[in-house]
Amino acid sequence: MVAVGLVLRGETPHFDYVCKAVTDGVLQLNLQLPVPVIFGVLTVDNNQQALARVGGEHGHKGEEAALTALKMIALMET
Repeated sequence: MVAVGLVLRGETPHFDYVCKAVTDGVLQLNLQLPVPVIFGVLTVDNNQQALARVGGEHGHKGEEAALTALKMIALMET
């Protein structure tokens, strides 16, 4: 499984709460499920950072998360 999403910082502290909840949720899934759950959630301050991470100068983080999932599947099959 791949958890994909984006949390964009706003003017309230909700960003911190949401990021922590998502991180904790993915951790719990990894502890409870027999398959790996890859963290593919971007946590960014602005649209420019988001665009840089979905095909811009920092690559495509969603694609990287999917490739990580495939590598984990291959590792589990050995």
